[in-house]
Amino acid sequence: HLRQHSGERPYRCPTCPKAFKNSSSLRRHRHTHTGERPHTCGTCGKGFAQAANLRQHLRVHTGERPYTCGTCGKSFTHSSNLHLHRRTH
Repeated sequence: HLRQHSGERPYRCPTCPKAFKNSSSLRRHRHTHTGERPHTCGTCGKGFAQAANLRQHLRVHTGERPYTCGTCGKSFTHSSNLHLHRRTH
């Protein structure tokens, strides 16, 4: 927990200059170098390096749009799209 505040990043990637605060972040990052995509969509078979990206992808199939504009009510699958949309108001 203290690393979150100290900025210490002792877990270094052996392939590139990136460093991480914890071993799980390094393990996740290493998929970018190996091309491994261990998280697979059960509907379409598309693979993802990170579980969070699979969860986000599943919204394509479910139609879930959890990010809603408080001004006009338009909803989005990704929070970044909502942030971009808010600039239009």
